[in-house]
Amino acid sequence: MTGLFSDLLVIDCASYIAGPAAATILSDFGARVIKIEPPGAGDSYRSLIRLLNQDPAVNFYWILESRNKESLALDLKQPGARAVLSSLIARADVFITNFPGPIRERLGITAGEVLRLNPRLIYASMTPYGEDGPEKDRTAYDTTAWWARSGMMDGVRAHAGAETSTTLPGMGDHPTAMSLFAGIVSALYRRERTGTGGSVSTSLMANGLWSNAAYTQAALCGVDLAPRPPRGERSPLGEPHRTADDRLIMLVIVNHEREFPLLAGALGRQDWLSDPRFASHEARLVHSAALVAELDAVFARASLSEWRTRLSAAGVTFGVVARTTDHADDEQMRVNGMLPEIEHAGGLRTVDSPIRMDGETKRTPRMAPALGEHTRAILCELGWAEEEISALIRSGAAAG
Repeated sequence: MTGLFSDLLVIDCASYIAGPAAATILSDFGARVIKIEPPGAGDSYRSLIRLLNQDPAVNFYWILESRNKESLALDLKQPGARAVLSSLIARADVFITNFPGPIRERLGITAGEVLRLNPRLIYASMTPYGEDGPEKDRTAYDTTAWWARSGMMDGVRAHAGAETSTTLPGMGDHPTAMSLFAGIVSALYRRERTGTGGSVSTSLMANGLWSNAAYTQAALCGVDLAPRPPRGERSPLGEPHRTADDRLIMLVIVNHEREFPLLAGALGRQDWLSDPRFASHEARLVHSAALVAELDAVFARASLSEWRTRLSAAGVTFGVVARTTDHADDEQMRVNGMLPEIEHAGGLRTVDSPIRMDGETKRTPRMAPALGEHTRAILCELGWAEEEISALIRSGAAAG
C-alpha cells in the first residue's frame, strides 16, 4: 500500500469511537493499523448494534470506525498477551488509547510504560475530561462530556422553553477524533525534527468547549447571552421554512441589504421591497413575525426542487435540511468522493474522513475485520513459531 502514512504502524488500543476514529483517519492515508481487542466478544463497540430495535444485515457502526484495520485479539490481563503487545510497541510509530487511567495501569499501558519500550513512539491519549484533576478517571460518552458538559445541550434548543435533545451516535466523537489526529501528526512532525516521540492528548470536554467557544468566550467576558427566543422573534431571515413536499429550507442571510432584494426576487415578492414593514433591516426586525409568516406561505407553494433552483439562480444563501437517507443520492457528495465504495463489498459505501491533500490519494476502504482475523499472521510476523502461537491461543491469551 502506498500513501502519505504508508510507512507508519499504528496500534489502536482503544474502544468505541473517538480514539479508534483517529486511527481510521491515519489508515485512510495509508497507515497500517492493528486493532487490539479482547478474545471472546471483542471490542465492546462491536455490540452497540444490538441496542437498535431492528436487526440490520451489516454492523454499520463497526464498518465505519474499523475499516482498513487488522484485528489482533489479545487478553492483556495475561502475561503472554502483554509480551506480544510489548514486541509490537517496539516496532510501532503510534499508540492510541482511550482506556481510563486505572485500566491503563492494570494493563501496563500508561504513557510512561509504553514510551520506555519505544522512545520514538507517539503515545496518543483520549480522555473524557482531561489528563489531570478530580475527574480525570471518570468514564463518559460524547453525550455527557462533549454535548452536555460544554453547554451545547442547554443552548441548542428551538427556544428557551423547549426540551433539550441528545446527540446522534458519534456526533462529538468524530470532531474529537480530528483533534487527536491533528495532535498525532503534529507529534510526528516534531519527531522528524528531534528524533524523539512523546505524548499527545485531547478530551471530549476540551473539544466540546471548542465547539461552543463563541458562547463560552462571551461568558468569560462577562456577557450573559439571553436564551433563544421562539421562532418569529429571532432574525426573520434565519429560519427554516417548509416546502409543498414537506421538506425544509434553511435561510441564513447575514448581509440583509444585499441579499433581501435577491430573496424577494427569487420568491416573486418584489412588493416586499416597498412594503414599509419590510423595506429596511430595522423594520424587518420589528415585524419579524409577520415576515416569517409571509415566507412560510410562499415556500409552501412549491417543491424543494423548485426552490433550490430558484434560490441558487438568485444567489441567495440557503441550505436544505437534509435527511440522512438523502446522502446516498447526493451528487455533490458523490463528485467530491465523500462516500467511497468499500473494496470487494458489493457496492457498499462508507463515509470518508473529511481531509483532502493535494497529490495524495487515499486508499480504497477495506471492510472492517472479524475478531482476531489477523492474529496468527501478526504473531508470525513478530517471530512467534506456530507451536508458540497455538499454545498462546489455547491459553486464552490470544484468539484467532
